[in-house]
Amino acid sequence: MYRQMFSKFLFFVAVIVCSQLRAFAQQDPIEKVWYNQEKTSKIHVYKAKDGRFYGKIVWLKEPVRNGKARVDEFNPEEANRNTPLIGLLILKGLEKDGDNEYHNGKIYDPKNGKTYSCRATLNGNVLNLRGFVGISLIGRTSQWTIAD
Repeated sequence: MYRQMFSKFLFFVAVIVCSQLRAFAQQDPIEKVWYNQEKTSKIHVYKAKDGRFYGKIVWLKEPVRNGKARVDEFNPEEANRNTPLIGLLILKGLEKDGDNEYHNGKIYDPKNGKTYSCRATLNGNVLNLRGFVGISLIGRTSQWTIAD
C-alpha cells in the first residue's frame, strides 16, 4: 500500500516539475527585466493570461524625491497622481506578430503623463519600442536593454 502511494506521489511530483520546465522553456524572449533607454528605471515585461505582454516599473535609480517615494505626478487623471512609480504598469497589451515583432500595445510615459500606441521589435539584447500617435512614422523609438 505504501509503495503504491509513494509511486503516485512521485508521479505527481514528476508531472509538476515537467509542467514547470515546459512553462519555462516556452517563455517569450521579451519576458525579462529591461533598463529603459536612460537606465533610470527597470521594467519587468511579462506575458499575462490574455496572451499579451505588459510591463511594470520594478526599480528606479532615484526612487525617492524630497524624502518621499516618487509618484505618477503627471498623470492626466488627478486621482492617480499619488500612485507610486514603482509597480506602475507602463506597457500594456502588446501582441506578438512574428518571431521578434510586437504590435497593438500602449505605452505610458510617466515623465509627461501621456500614453502612446506602441510597437516593439526585439534585436538580440535590445528591445526597440516605438511610441506614436496615429501612424508609427510619426513617433519616437526608445531602446531598452536587458538589466543585470
